[in-house]
Amino acid sequence: MALVTILDPSSLVGSTTDDPGPDVQWLSGRKVGIRVDILWRSWDWVAEEWARLLEADGAQVTTWRAQGRTGEAGDKTLAELSSLVEEVEVMIVGLGNCGSCTSWTIHDAVFAAERGRSTVAVTTRHFERLGRGIAAQKGRRGLRIHVLPYPLDTRPEAEVRQIARQHYPALLKRLGVDV
Repeated sequence: MALVTILDPSSLVGSTTDDPGPDVQWLSGRKVGIRVDILWRSWDWVAEEWARLLEADGAQVTTWRAQGRTGEAGDKTLAELSSLVEEVEVMIVGLGNCGSCTSWTIHDAVFAAERGRSTVAVTTRHFERLGRGIAAQKGRRGLRIHVLPYPLDTRPEAEVRQIARQHYPALLKRLGVDV
């Protein structure tokens, strides 16, 4: 019988926090960033609906699309994310709807939260557990995660937009907005 060595590539987190970060409390006059990606048209529709509702509640909304993640494109993406995070007080980051996009959603949300921004990551139900696990591995077990239904991307646009409107009050509550 041969001897097999199994290596575990994961590492232990030095410390983690249950603190979700600062509550938003109010929207009027707040600068809100919404991070979208290049993968999910359904997330574009949700982001559009939430941006419209946030603006109606007095927030100033900037939507930014994350693109390349490696090499020079990755450097540019990180610089753009950093610039956006510096400009806003609140970050809404999505969409965790597959393995890699969930990883990047949590990565970008943790990036914002670590810089003191009121932050929420958005995943679909199927990827919530993965998102929470990644957040814990990154030391932010308390990261706010808002969960949308799964599947989302295969639904008609009108239905997705209705889901977004229905979820808006819960999103505000998760961010700590006094409604």
